[in-house]
Order: sequence, then structure tokens, then C-alpha cells
Amino acid sequence: MSAVAWTAVGSLAAWLWLLLGQGFFWRTDLRLPPRREPDDWPSVCVVVPARDEAGVLPASLPTLLAQDYPGRAEVFLVDDGSSDGTGELARELARAHGGLPLTVDSPGEPPAGWTGKLWAVRHGIALARTREPVYLLLTDADIAHAPDSLRTLVAAAHTGGLDLVSQMARLRVASVWERLVVPAFVYFFAQLYPFRWIAVRGSRTAAAAGGCVLLRADAAERARIPDAIRHAVIDDVALARAVKGAGGHIWLGLAERVDSVRPYPRLHDLWRMVSRSAYAQLRHNPLLLLGTVVGLAVVYLVPPLAFVTGPVVGSAAVTAAGGLAWLLMTATYLPMLRYYRQPWWLAPLLPVTAFLYLLMTVDSAVQHYRGRGAAWKGRTYARPDTALDEH
Repeated sequence: MSAVAWTAVGSLAAWLWLLLGQGFFWRTDLRLPPRREPDDWPSVCVVVPARDEAGVLPASLPTLLAQDYPGRAEVFLVDDGSSDGTGELARELARAHGGLPLTVDSPGEPPAGWTGKLWAVRHGIALARTREPVYLLLTDADIAHAPDSLRTLVAAAHTGGLDLVSQMARLRVASVWERLVVPAFVYFFAQLYPFRWIAVRGSRTAAAAGGCVLLRADAAERARIPDAIRHAVIDDVALARAVKGAGGHIWLGLAERVDSVRPYPRLHDLWRMVSRSAYAQLRHNPLLLLGTVVGLAVVYLVPPLAFVTGPVVGSAAVTAAGGLAWLLMTATYLPMLRYYRQPWWLAPLLPVTAFLYLLMTVDSAVQHYRGRGAAWKGRTYARPDTALDEH
């Protein structure tokens, strides 16, 4: 066979492996594990790092304050140097809506060696520990929770013996670009970190979704959270690795009633979201970058190209291999599109989205070597994300 045919067959083999051998990552039926409500509800402190979040707080913070939780719970919002009045708006929302007690505080600028978000989380956890909670809920300022969100998270963790329970919040899909890019973002994440493998004790796969993480306070202490991951830009993955590495039992699944309210109306917004940390995910390793680019090309770009070019070069094998690989790709993407309530015809366009992600990843590396590094809320971190290597 020709090199083109071998490449097409290799792509098909990769998709057969992904379909059956990668933890059934494409399935979207993994929800919070079965639970029973505890007799005595443990205390919970909610920590919300917030930097310039005045635009989303009115849609998110009242949902936290309105949690229907039978035990003791309170919210700590850490205003991380905001310039848009985030802290005062949070206080106004608490006065207007009532509900759980709210404390708003600010940690000041992070010292050397800390990313800003994790410095804010550290400050919030320090405030929370004065209340001696059993659980910490770490949630982002753009996450809206259903009234029973905290109740169901605690019930699942407390009765299931879990040290960390995380839900992948349903991201917003309203604009054209959000529809094209966002479901694929979660799809690719699940492919890298199959949720079913994460829950297996002793497995090396560990990840969490930073927007909604319920963590036992004693497990956080054993794992030295957040000090052990203070350099991390991709803090949710580093957090899960640290907790699992310290012997914790963790779980990650898709959310039903936990939603991000942050809009990404333009491609530029989504590009920045992905590229800010894509190269950190590859541990700033040029060889991993090269492997990722080649892998994305072979797995996602070769199938449609082979299907189209097969008839041109007169090879039925190339056409068949490319078409079948593209079909498998499309079939595995359909469950995620259904989860996001998107039309089926977006599934065959996954190679287009994969090409965009390839460009975003390369751009992330370019920004790194230009000295711009990863960024969070206006801060740039040029230092490599060593926490991903150490944990």
C-alpha cells in the first residue's frame, strides 16, 4: 500500500482504539453516583475566587446564597484585586437576596511563586478553616448552581466515601462560535482524562473541573492544597492529581444543573480561553507539542482528507478507511452534542474544530516562547507549570 493508504488505515486504527479502549470517554451518562442522604449533614464552606467578575456575579452568586442545604454552610468570596467593584457588588447581592452567610475579603497581590487564582483560593481556604468545616466547595465566580447542588454533592461524597467530587459545569452555547467550539472542548477533555478511569483507585488518571469541586477538608490538608500546586495554571488537574496522589478517592462527571454563565461570543474569546493554558497542559515540552500536533492531524484531519482524496488518487482503500474513521469520529461526538442540546449536523464538522484547537495549541506555545506565558484575569505567568510535573 502507499503511504497515503497506510496513514488512512492508521487513522482508522486510532479511532477503533478510541472507541473501545479509551475508557468509553465519548459516553455522557456519567452523573453523580447514587446516594443516600446522611443522618447528620456535615458543615461546608464555599470558596469563590473572583477577579473582575462584576459582569457574571448577578447571575451566579445568588444561586450559591440560595442553596437548600440542611447543615451549616457559608460562602467566602475572595476579591482578588478587582478593578470593577466585584467585592462591593457581592455584598450588595447578599443584602438583596439573603440566604447563606457571605464573607468578602481580599488577599492582596500574590507573592512570587503563586498564580493569582490559587493565592486567592489559599486565602479563602484559610478563612474557611477558622470554621472547621468538613467539606470545602471550590467554585468559580461564573458558575450558577441549582438550589440542591450543594446538597447532592455532599450526599454523594459523604455516603460514597469520596474525598473529591467534581462536576464539569455545562458551559454556555449560545453564539455560533460557542456551538462549534464548546462541546468539543469538553469532548477533548474527556478524551484526555476519561471520567471512568478517574474514579478508579490506583489509576494514574486524575482530573477535576475547577468550576465545581467538593473537597474533604482533611483530604486537602493531606495533599497540602493549595500550597502543593501553587505554581499551577491548570489548577483543576493539578488539584486532582495531588489529592489522588495522597491516597484520596476522587470522582468527576458531567453536571445537569451546574452551569457556567460566562459568555464567549467571539472566536477570540474562546481562543484566549484555550491558548492561555494549552502549552502548560503539555508541560512546556516541545516534543509533546510536536506529538500533539501530529496526533491531532492524523486522528482528526486525515479521515476527511482521505475520504475526499481517495477517489482522486484512485484508491478505494483510502476512501473506505477515511470514510469509516470519519464516521466513527462523528458517532462518538454525537452524545456530547446531545448533552449540549446541539444539532447532529455539527458532528461531521469536528475536524474543523480540531484544526482550530491545533492552531490554538501552537499559538499557546508561541506566546510562551515570546515570554508572555499563561494568563489568568489579566495576570501573566511565564514560569512553567511545574506542578503538573511534580504531582
